[in-house]
Amino acid sequence: MILRKAEDVTPAVQRAMAGASDARLRTLMASLVLHLHDFVRETRPTEAEFEKAIEFVVGLGQATNTTHNEAVLFADAVGISTLVCLLNNGMSGAPETAAALLGPFWRKNAPSVAKGGSIVRCDTPGEALFVNGRVRDPAGQSLADVSIDVWQASPAGMYENQDAGQADMNLRGTLQSDADGVFAFRTVKPSGYPVPTHGPVGGLLRAQARSPMRPAHIHFLLHKPGFKTLITQVFVADDQYLENDVVFGVTGDLVGNFIANAAGTPAPAADVSGTWHSLDHVFVMEPGESVLPHPPIA
Repeated sequence: MILRKAEDVTPAVQRAMAGASDARLRTLMASLVLHLHDFVRETRPTEAEFEKAIEFVVGLGQATNTTHNEAVLFADAVGISTLVCLLNNGMSGAPETAAALLGPFWRKNAPSVAKGGSIVRCDTPGEALFVNGRVRDPAGQSLADVSIDVWQASPAGMYENQDAGQADMNLRGTLQSDADGVFAFRTVKPSGYPVPTHGPVGGLLRAQARSPMRPAHIHFLLHKPGFKTLITQVFVADDQYLENDVVFGVTGDLVGNFIANAAGTPAPAADVSGTWHSLDHVFVMEPGESVLPHPPIA
């Protein structure tokens, strides 16, 4: 089609894409082009602004490597990850355990941890935390043999893949629920931390005068054949960043009951001195397709 005016562009592009054999691809691309073109008509970016936008997209790829995924971080920082998560898991009629975004730091094949074992694999200063979880279905029946992946940042605010001072797979582990649906592990209490700001997403946050901070939390990924994979996070209730999480990941169902126990209170482990913490949490898995996500980093 020979174009004669700006209004010719959108229908020309949509006609060119209409031959795709995949019906869902046709629907998605037709809508994407329509919305993108409408955005351009509405905002009328200058050519210099368009070049800047292209540089930003290129920068997402250039800042991504085996230990960091800038594209996922961008989707998180503009709320797309959480929106996709909530639309697919439902805020109305939601399951009792709300799902949450995967984030850019999950790694597959974390070491197996026995019930009650520790995911701390090197000297990691911080107050001890003992997590006790139970997995059940919506009818209240315990779910055995659920694979539970856990990962968190250190109290210094870095995941082990970001920090050369931590051992490989520190504060990561894979557990299995027992016949009563119970699993347990030892770790250190997490703290809030800034998302990486060395790439284009950091530049965007600075330009928008936004804090890069996430509230303290632990990630959980629960997987069992016959049940929908549950990806969630449990947040510390008194964290100062709970109300303004940079990636918009906090919903009411995700705030956990972390209990502080004063020094001298008997702890589950004899080597604990000083203040220690406990977290008891119930996870509800819905029947459905069991699919693992693609790891954002290696």
